[in-house]
Amino acid sequence: MKLKDFRITPENSHYGTGRRKEAIARVWLLRDHPDRFVVRADDSGKEFDLRSYVQRETLFRKILLPFKVTGTEGKFGIYATVKGGGISGQAEAIMYGIAKALLVHNPDFRAPLKKAGLLTRDAREKERKKYAQMGARAKYRWSKR
Repeated sequence: MKLKDFRITPENSHYGTGRRKEAIARVWLLRDHPDRFVVRADDSGKEFDLRSYVQRETLFRKILLPFKVTGTEGKFGIYATVKGGGISGQAEAIMYGIAKALLVHNPDFRAPLKKAGLLTRDAREKERKKYAQMGARAKYRWSKR
């Protein structure tokens, strides 16, 4: 399903942005297409079914967790664009974006989403490599003589 197959308007969708590590996800919840789960990878420009894009079952369940917590399974479809990072970071970014979009749909969802920890952004980022070291923490071998 391509973006041109349906129109995203403020009347039929809710928008949320999610970030995790280097990944950024822009997520639209679609009321008119509850069976559609589409991910567009910005680096390639291709669109994928969510199931084929996120092949790990644990990540797929994590993405759908906000729907389970709020009891809105089967009521919304997803159209998401993702860029940066890897599959794991992108999956968590989509999850966070869905949670924020659900909050736009119904502010009463704040309590269950907050209790499940879905509104708190995971701020852990990659630590930078330091000069005179092999990596962020690993040191070059040191010899006294």
